[in-house]
Amino acid sequence: MDDQAALTSPITSLEAAIERCQSLGMRLSRQRRYILELLWQHQEHLSAREIYNRLNQQGREIGHTSVYQNLDALSEQGIIECVERADGRLYGHLSDSHSHVNCLDTNEIIDIQVTLPTDLIEQIEARTGVTITDYRIDFFGTTAAVQ
Repeated sequence: MDDQAALTSPITSLEAAIERCQSLGMRLSRQRRYILELLWQHQEHLSAREIYNRLNQQGREIGHTSVYQNLDALSEQGIIECVERADGRLYGHLSDSHSHVNCLDTNEIIDIQVTLPTDLIEQIEARTGVTITDYRIDFFGTTAAVQ
């Protein structure tokens, strides 16, 4: 795989995330590795404070500033996802295009792959005059039992 393909291919594992850091020339510090390991281990969206607390509970001492700086660097390089919410930023392990199901009861964000029908994409393109190259959908709902 050529260098450009390696930089645009989806990151599908912790190992691939580490390789992407290295291919981008990012220093893979102990703290940066801890953050990546935590996000891939839990596969949920966490705030910087939750990441800080969980790492320190695991005995992996890391400072607040280090957490924020590493999260910024990793998200800016497209290695992890940063979700902007009214109550702050959340970080997740996936960085490629995907959609979210937002549970209003638990505030949980669930990653999901959604493929829209081609005819719907074509309708949107015809209505807007814009060629769709990618999309992300946010679904919102509750955990009420489905009948």
